[in-house]
Amino acid sequence: MTEIVRGGRPLLVAGLLAGLLVASAALAPLIADARPAREIPVENVENSLADPGADGWGEVPAATVPLASAPSSVPNADDTTVREVEVEAARTDGKLFVRLRWADPSADRSASSPRAFADMAAIQFPVNATTQPAIAMGSERNLVNVWQWSATDTTQELLAGGPGTTTIFEQPAVSTESTRSDVGEGEGWSVVFARDLNASVDNRTALDADADLSVALGIWNGENSERAGQKAVSEWYYFPFGPDDGGAPFQTVLWAIAGAAIALVIVVTALSVRRTNEEGKL
Repeated sequence: MTEIVRGGRPLLVAGLLAGLLVASAALAPLIADARPAREIPVENVENSLADPGADGWGEVPAATVPLASAPSSVPNADDTTVREVEVEAARTDGKLFVRLRWADPSADRSASSPRAFADMAAIQFPVNATTQPAIAMGSERNLVNVWQWSATDTTQELLAGGPGTTTIFEQPAVSTESTRSDVGEGEGWSVVFARDLNASVDNRTALDADADLSVALGIWNGENSERAGQKAVSEWYYFPFGPDDGGAPFQTVLWAIAGAAIALVIVVTALSVRRTNEEGKL
């Protein structure tokens, strides 16, 4: 019995070490593959996802982006209600699709009176993708390209160089489709923005560049009389359009190291057991 115990301890220790190494090798790639802060993944797809209810959206990973009241001098600027928006992005060979989903129990579709305000959403990009303009509608030197959807069933594309400087494109390159859907525990909006990757880039953001692209989001709740500068906005996030970081080879190296370590532990354990047994016979 004593010899068994003596021989079992090294085996137990070796087993724990081997398990720890395997767990480390398995978890390290997961940690390495964890999404970087403020990255919104973009899925490559074959078919159009312009329909907010398209089945293909089920295969697209989502990012939950927190929102806060926009820095603005307009009255009640800090009185906003939408706290987060779910963002999904997908691209075909020729088009980018971005779906925004957020909880909003009331569908406010009318802005036909001075006290009626429609729900709205917007996506903002730097015109010069190599820069990151001021979050509040850019600046005179760093313009922003804004895609805006309204529940009044209208879509606008804007150019801005700071608050109060928006210019509307006469012929928007972006289109939208929207629907009401379940978001979390209640109803909300589901809106898809779509634009050709190679659309004319005069005063627009180039989407086909091989570099990460900054993006910011804005939501207005019409029921809460939110309009203009009274809105919930995000910080700058980004679409990872840049080159791949080559994660797969990194995982292979980790597993190779773990395998070699496990083999070493087995050899050392076998020698230890043999030595213990020999000492027990003396």
